[in-house]
Amino acid sequence: MATPLILASSSPYRRELLLRLRIPFFTVSPDVDETPLHGEDPRSLALRLAHAKAQIVATKYPGHIVIGADQAASLHGTPIGKPGDQASAQRQLRTLSGQTVVFHSAMSVALDQHIQTVEVPTICVFRTLTDAAINRYLAIDTPFDTAGSAKAESLGIALMQSMESSDPTSIIGLPLIALTRLLTDFGLDPLDHAEMN
Repeated sequence: MATPLILASSSPYRRELLLRLRIPFFTVSPDVDETPLHGEDPRSLALRLAHAKAQIVATKYPGHIVIGADQAASLHGTPIGKPGDQASAQRQLRTLSGQTVVFHSAMSVALDQHIQTVEVPTICVFRTLTDAAINRYLAIDTPFDTAGSAKAESLGIALMQSMESSDPTSIIGLPLIALTRLLTDFGLDPLDHAEMN
């Protein structure tokens, strides 16, 4: 491949998703302060961080195509963060029970000074959850590093009543439909560069 591909992320979930495209790549952890700016809404936060991650790594690796991504969640416009521990996850899921949450998955693709950024939202309606169901789920999936305390790529899907998005991988944090379009714009069509078995 003429232009090496970099995933600017330390997320194992994004790495697993990118492997589906079967294009050789390597990962670089971007050094980005993820603290929201004063008054910054979740969508703007995700877009800013995805752009910053791609831009920082692209500066260090000229001639490489760099993918940066970030995801932020919101409930009625209020940010929903990563719980970090069991007690916070319990409180978070009680709050989200029966509610509609928007997960804003933002992604940037950069090559030197050229960069494109998109956002693909996923609208999730949570089931009405009992404390017993919440505790059982948390014991099995331990989603303490996940915004909204629900891993949609595993058992967290059982917490959902419905999920709506133009891209089924967006909820996991790397919208592959949008990514394949962007990579093609950068001259890297996955169908031309995917490796055979």
